[in-house]
Amino acid sequence: MRSRNAAIVLISYLSTAGCATSALDMAPERPDRPWTPATTADGEIIAGERGVSNGAGGYVLPANPALAVVTPPPAVDHNKVYTLADLIDLAESNNPTTRIAWNEARRVALAAGIVESLYLPQITAGALTGYQASNGSQGSGLGANFKNNVSLNGVVSAASVQWLLFDFGERIAVIDAAKQASVISNIAFTEAHQQVIYAVALAFYANSAAQARLATANQSFKNAQAVQAAAEDSYNHGVGTVTEAAQGRQGTAQAKLALVQATGAAQDAYLALLTAIGISPLTKIKVADVSGRKLSPSSAAPVEKIIADALARRPDVQGAYAAEKASIAKVHAAEAEFMPKVFVSANGTYGEGNLNVTAIPSVGQVPLQTNLSGGRLTGSVFAGVAVPVYDGGTRAAILEQARAGADSAAAGLERIRQDAVRQIVLADNTLRTSLSAYAASQSLAAAAQKTFDSALAGYRSGVSSITELNLAQTQLLQAKNASSDAHSAALSAAATLALATGALGRAPR
Repeated sequence: MRSRNAAIVLISYLSTAGCATSALDMAPERPDRPWTPATTADGEIIAGERGVSNGAGGYVLPANPALAVVTPPPAVDHNKVYTLADLIDLAESNNPTTRIAWNEARRVALAAGIVESLYLPQITAGALTGYQASNGSQGSGLGANFKNNVSLNGVVSAASVQWLLFDFGERIAVIDAAKQASVISNIAFTEAHQQVIYAVALAFYANSAAQARLATANQSFKNAQAVQAAAEDSYNHGVGTVTEAAQGRQGTAQAKLALVQATGAAQDAYLALLTAIGISPLTKIKVADVSGRKLSPSSAAPVEKIIADALARRPDVQGAYAAEKASIAKVHAAEAEFMPKVFVSANGTYGEGNLNVTAIPSVGQVPLQTNLSGGRLTGSVFAGVAVPVYDGGTRAAILEQARAGADSAAAGLERIRQDAVRQIVLADNTLRTSLSAYAASQSLAAAAQKTFDSALAGYRSGVSSITELNLAQTQLLQAKNASSDAHSAALSAAATLALATGALGRAPR
C-alpha cells in the first residue's frame, strides 16, 4: 500500500514538473533565431502562446494597429507668441511628469488615511447556513420495519467588535510616520514641477540661442555673397585675380553649409523644447525671442545669503528632514511594541434552526412525525490586556532596525545639506562666470563687426586682401555665435541657481 502511494506522489510530482518546464515554449527557441510571437487577427501578441521562430521576418515585431495612435497636439493659439511663462503653464498642464507626481501624492495621502483608521473599532459580521438530511430503515425480530427521515437546517449569524483602547503611543507613532510620508510625497510633487519648469527654461534658452545662431548664419551667408560679388567685380574689371574670385565663391559655399547646419540645429532645439513641455512634437507654436534681453552682473546676490535662504527652502532638504522625522516616529512605534495593549471585544450570535423527524412504522402502527424549530441569541463583552512576553527577539531586532534607519536618515539629511551648499556655490560661480563671459563676448562681437566692415571696405578700395576679408568674416561669425551662446548660458545659469536654491516656482525672471 505504501509503495502504491509513493508511486502516485512521484507521478504527480513529475507531471507537475513537466508542466512548469513546458513554459519554456513561450521563450525564443534559440539565441540566434528571431522570436515570432503568436498574434490575434488584429495583430495583438497572445500571451502564453508560442510562435514560430522561422526567422522569416527578422528581428521585427508584428505591428499592432491598436498602438498606432499618435497623441494629438494640444489646443494652442497659432497667432500667439508664447513666452517662457506661457510655455511653463502649457507644460504643467500637459507634461505626464506632473500628473504622475500628483497621483503618487494622492496615493500616499490615502495610505496615511488608512493608517488613521487604526483608531476606529474593527467590526465584522458573518452568517452561516447549512442543511443536513438522513434516511434509514430499521427491522425488528417481530418482522416490523421502521423507516425514519431526519432533516436539519438552520442559520447562524454573528457580529464581533474589537477596539484597541490604549497601546502606549504605537498608533500615534505609526500615523505620524504615515503623515510624514505624505509630506515627503507632496514635496516630491513640488520638486517635480520645479524640474519641469527648469527643463522648459533650459530648452527655451537653448532654442533662443539656436534661433540667434540661425540669424547669424543667415547674415553671414549674405556677407559671404557680398564678398563673392566684390571679388567677382574686381576680377571682371581686371583688378582681382581668378583665385580671389574662387575664394569668394568658396566662402559663399561655406556660409551656405553653415546656414544649413544652423537650420537643422534650430529645428532640433525647437523639438527639444516641445519634448521638455511634454506635448506632441507635431505642435506648431510661435516662441518668443529673448536673445536681446539685457543682462547685468548686479543681478547676482551674495552667495552667503543665497545659501542661507536655500537650505530652508530646497525640496530635497525639506524631504530629508521629513524622512528623518518619519524614521524617529518608527522608532517610537517599535518601542511601543514592548508595552502592553488594552482592548475591548464584543461578540453577538443568533442561531435559528428546524428539526424534522419522520418515522413510518409497519402496518397497524401509528406514524410518528416531529417538527422542532427555535432560535437563540447570545452575546458577550470582554475587556483585556495583552502583554508581550517572548517573541524570540523579533521586537528587539525591529527596534534596532528602526534606530539604524533613524541614524541613516539624520546622516542623509546632513549629506543633502552639504551637497546643497556645493551645488549652490557651483551654480553661483557658473552664473557669475557666464555674466562676465557674456559681457566680454559682446565686446568681441562689436569689435569683429567693425573689423569685417573695415576689411570689406578696404577690399573694395583695393587696400585689403580677400584673405583678410575672409578671416574677418569667419571671426565675425564666431564672435556672434559666442555672444549668443554666452547669453543663453547666462540665462541657463540663472535658472540653475534658482533651481539649486529651491526658488524656481515659476518662470525665471
